[in-house]
Amino acid sequence: MAQWNSGIQTYLKDGTTLFEVFNVATIDGKQVTFDNPFPVSLGSSSITINGDVVIPGSVEISNDEGSPIPTQSHIFDENDNEYSASNPLTVDGTVNIGTMPEVEIKNDTGNPIPITGTVATSPPVGTTDAFGRTRVSNPLTLFDSSHRYRDNNLWESLVVGSGSTVGFSTTEGLVNIGIGTTSGDSVIRETTKTFSYQPGKSLLVLNTFVPATPKTNLTQRVGYFGADNGMYFEINGTTPYFVERSLSTGTQTAVAQDDWNIDKLDGTGVSGITLDISKAQILWMDIEWLGLGTVRMGFVIDGKFVHCHSFHHANRIQSTYITTASLPLRYEIANTGITTSSSTMKQVCSSVISEGGYELRGLQQAVNTPITAPVDLPSPAGTYYPVLSIRLKSSPNRLDAIVILTALSLMGTGNGPEYNWQVRASATTSGGTWVSAGPDSAVEYKIDGGTVSGGRILASGFFSSTNQSSTSVDILKEALFKFQLERNGLSGTPYELTLVCATNSAGADVFASLDWEEISR
Repeated sequence: MAQWNSGIQTYLKDGTTLFEVFNVATIDGKQVTFDNPFPVSLGSSSITINGDVVIPGSVEISNDEGSPIPTQSHIFDENDNEYSASNPLTVDGTVNIGTMPEVEIKNDTGNPIPITGTVATSPPVGTTDAFGRTRVSNPLTLFDSSHRYRDNNLWESLVVGSGSTVGFSTTEGLVNIGIGTTSGDSVIRETTKTFSYQPGKSLLVLNTFVPATPKTNLTQRVGYFGADNGMYFEINGTTPYFVERSLSTGTQTAVAQDDWNIDKLDGTGVSGITLDISKAQILWMDIEWLGLGTVRMGFVIDGKFVHCHSFHHANRIQSTYITTASLPLRYEIANTGITTSSSTMKQVCSSVISEGGYELRGLQQAVNTPITAPVDLPSPAGTYYPVLSIRLKSSPNRLDAIVILTALSLMGTGNGPEYNWQVRASATTSGGTWVSAGPDSAVEYKIDGGTVSGGRILASGFFSSTNQSSTSVDILKEALFKFQLERNGLSGTPYELTLVCATNSAGADVFASLDWEEISR
């Protein structure tokens, strides 16, 4: 057996410092144990071991962020075949991922993730209405507006400032709304009708427009709103907002683009789209009112309804979020200070749609000439005279009420005269006295208004006066909202809806009645 001299650190045959080495020892002559491990340094060399290596006890492998241990897991089935796209792993029951903070599942065309069984999905945004019902192809259009040949007489304008204009563009088929650079210049465009929201039906609103170039001190608004209530998109300076205006709560809630709660349209949202407020836009919103529901707002881009923000109210508020959801459409542009250049917003098209149809369920009312006092049609023969007129009350203010003419009836006196009748919207009568149709009615009426001028002819017909003749006309359901009473909400002026009549026999008399339905009650 070799002997080790610890003093001179070498093997010797003899010496006083010799000791028997019967096991592995370190250079100080101490036996290698767990408490005195044998130092090993492999450096850049490698060790090749043939045969099996048995390591008793536990083996601990450490890792750290600076020097991670690369690993790759392979999972095999009971036949020792590795799971892959062609040999997918099927998991039945619940998969417990544990306490991992984040799990990411990726897929690609070369290595798809196989899925078997039932998968619960949500319908794409825009395919359901405000109440979650699947949108189908039977909406009822309450109103639509386009400008092919002229400004279409469905809007009123309030123009303020010498540099402010409203002009129809023949080549573009739209209306240019322009203002100058002076502080206070403004133009407001509002429909002559408000639109009937029916509880339980989703109301879909669409507006198309091209904003003026955003700039400091310029405010632009487009939406479904009036002076007191409504929802709209606003560009204030260069910042886009969705806004809820409420007379009920006395507040105006403006949510900037950075705070939109669904898709901010800054390229990071689910759509991946970035909103360009200098380009043409299709604004959409659907309204679940019932006083307390949700309003969803967004834009139609690349043929898709992009949902950007929701105003939620149910289970959150203590009153109605707006006074009514029966509102007009409106476009606004205004200078809040001096601007660096003039500005023009382009108003294109608008539509209001009741999703799931519409049923008239209002207050039915009627007025007629007294049976003892028909209206006289004096000379000259062939002149149109007002027989019955109705309009919205301005005092008390009922100008946002929705009232629709549903039927009319006429009968001449005598034997022989022939008559031509017309229903005219926005005509002006010169005489007679306006009378309330009742304390619960939003309508006032007038019999025998003297003379009539102007107006649009909505319907016309003929009848002859014989001992057996009378004429009754029912308004087709499809045309009901064409016969809705109108007003100028910007000036507070109601417009008349008038039944006029002419005869070929001067001095002939006529009886008449008008039926209408008051939706707002």
